[in-house]
Amino acid sequence: MARPERIRLGDLLVQQGLITAEQLAQALDAQRTTGRKLGRVFIDSGWVNEVQIAQALARQLRAPYLELSRRSVRPEVARLLPEVQARRLRAMVLDETLQGVRVGMADPTDLSAYDEISRIVKRDIELIVVAESQLLGAIDRSYRNTEAIAGLAQELTSELRNVEDSLGDLLGLNTASAEDAPVVRLLYSVFEEALRVRASDVHIEPQQGALRIRFRIDGVLHIQTEADAKIAAAVALRLKLMSGLDISERRLPQDGRFAVTLRSGAIDVRISTMPTQHGESIVMRLLNQRSDLLSLDHLHLPPRVAAALRRAIARPAGMVLVTGPTGSGKTTTLYAALNALNNSERKIITVEDPVEYRLPGLNQVQVHDKIDLGFARVLRAALRQDPDVVLVGEMRDQTTAEIGLRAALTGHLVLSTLHTNDALSTPARLIDMGVPRYMVAMSLQLVLAQRLVRVVCPHCAEVHRPDAHALAWLQAQVGTEPVLAGLRRGAGCTACHHTGFSGRTGVFEFLEMTRPLVDAMNHPDPLVFAAAARRQMGDQHIGQDAARLALAGRTTVEEAMRASHQLAETTPPGPT
Repeated sequence: MARPERIRLGDLLVQQGLITAEQLAQALDAQRTTGRKLGRVFIDSGWVNEVQIAQALARQLRAPYLELSRRSVRPEVARLLPEVQARRLRAMVLDETLQGVRVGMADPTDLSAYDEISRIVKRDIELIVVAESQLLGAIDRSYRNTEAIAGLAQELTSELRNVEDSLGDLLGLNTASAEDAPVVRLLYSVFEEALRVRASDVHIEPQQGALRIRFRIDGVLHIQTEADAKIAAAVALRLKLMSGLDISERRLPQDGRFAVTLRSGAIDVRISTMPTQHGESIVMRLLNQRSDLLSLDHLHLPPRVAAALRRAIARPAGMVLVTGPTGSGKTTTLYAALNALNNSERKIITVEDPVEYRLPGLNQVQVHDKIDLGFARVLRAALRQDPDVVLVGEMRDQTTAEIGLRAALTGHLVLSTLHTNDALSTPARLIDMGVPRYMVAMSLQLVLAQRLVRVVCPHCAEVHRPDAHALAWLQAQVGTEPVLAGLRRGAGCTACHHTGFSGRTGVFEFLEMTRPLVDAMNHPDPLVFAAAARRQMGDQHIGQDAARLALAGRTTVEEAMRASHQLAETTPPGPT
């Protein structure tokens, strides 16, 4: 294909009727003021989107436009253009032809980029126009570190066979730069890849004859690579050194944490080790410390839920409980509330095991049961520190619950979590723990119950008609004949690693302790409170919220049913 011609993007969009001449003039003024690219100004202004721009350029150049979201690119072909140049030039080799290579470019008018690509690949180029966000996603997928991780693991295995190499050299203890050590390079590649695929956890599991590394993505485990079992001890030792654990102790579980700075950003890592038959199993929770992720707006709460939570935390005193199973995002929700409260006028103390997120301005305390520094003892000490807000990681026993509720009665705002199935059963759970009924009635302000459901991948979403059982469940949740036109499921594509899902979102229900509910709570018959709570909640429960997301095409009906405990336990949680 001939070298593309230079095109004035603004004139092209006006010519094709996508923007007006007045909008072009405004965009040029904004470009001169901000220095942004003209195309970005158009997109940010909402006049056109990047796909419309790419298609307009393709029409002008008489070049094909390609949707990259569902396209798989072989890694060996993509690497004809090195990753650094691919990201800098916003281009990617898509495949090889008899005449040369097909190259996708987000900005085909960038003639200097075109010339540089030609020099690198040394072949004739057939130009393909692609949208920039789809291109960057394809680059992330095609330059994955899977092969590199396997290669580093093999290199480490070979090094371990060389008796002349000391363990200190392998672990980076005897070298001037620890980054050159085989184990360190392997682990950093694992962390980089985990961040790239949005993994929440990394599992390093010694098996008979192999070391298996798995990533948890959107709540489901995926095998990343398997390596020789001989490297398991070296990997475990290096991770213990990084997290300050006892390297001589291999018989007992240990917990720790450390921070890692990578090319793609810094993360906190919470590590847990456990002795198994074939060695130490290690699970690492990756905690993104970006403050914008810990905001109430980022949680995408339904309007009624968000309003109730904001009302509760705006009060000077009382208890707010977030309930749900392990891994349902309870701590994230509480920290988003703390972030909204965090200012110079409030003293905030957290009592946690472990401390997951670190926020400036908070006084965060880690409990240590081994030295008799449990929740109850730390909470008593925290209340003598004149706090305005106290976060208790979990209401684990009667003593902690009583201290927390008493603090809420005496002018403190207390936030905590509790393991219950739903919002309605939470007050009864506190009473079952031995807390006086009057204390629960007077102190508890809000109970927020939540689950996480996987979101249908937007790149491969397709219309879906569920079976009769699922349709009956939907109708039971919404109370009327549901409109099924919006039901979707993911077919599976490279963008979602062929799972059909990309990311997770929350489903919620809440119970706000109004005056009628307080009066009902003080009644000796628990059925009186249960009836009053059901009347107040109405159809605003987790099942109804999950059904709403399914009908809007955000998740599948099966995911919604699983979140509301209506799906049979034998149903696998994989893509539908």
